[in-house]
Amino acid sequence: MLYHLIEKLDSKVNFGTVAAHCDIPCKIYDPISAQIAVLTMIRLVDLLNELQEKVPLNLEQQAQFLRLVAQKELHGSKVKEEIAVIWGDYIKEPQLENYPELHRLVHNIMMDSSKAKQSVDKEITLSLLAKVNRFAEIFWLSKGQATFVAQCPYPPEQSLVYPVLN
Repeated sequence: MLYHLIEKLDSKVNFGTVAAHCDIPCKIYDPISAQIAVLTMIRLVDLLNELQEKVPLNLEQQAQFLRLVAQKELHGSKVKEEIAVIWGDYIKEPQLENYPELHRLVHNIMMDSSKAKQSVDKEITLSLLAKVNRFAEIFWLSKGQATFVAQCPYPPEQSLVYPVLN
């Protein structure tokens, strides 16, 4: 009943839409979303480069090209968002003291995410993955979790930093 009342009021007043990670804080943070987003960008760059070999592109291939670029942009933004949430909500003075590279690392992740969105250069996305993996390593170490590196079992078959979970 309350929901319907608010819904009717919203139709008259037109409340603005609000979105947030949660800001409760829920204390549930995990860099894996950023890592997977970078892996997706790498895979999309591979697919875009495969399309480049088929020039001129037919209509289906042009549509595929547009979808790939749009998804690469989306995942580049996701990298930034996921890292920014952890950096802004979880990273505090103790982590900065123990890992003084964090500010520069996060800044470089933001810059490389932008570069990766602007190009189809695989080396840029691989560089971004290395930085996001280092961020993940610091994150887990700051929580007292050891880490290990393993190759993901799907394309683009790159290495990721994972926490050792017992």
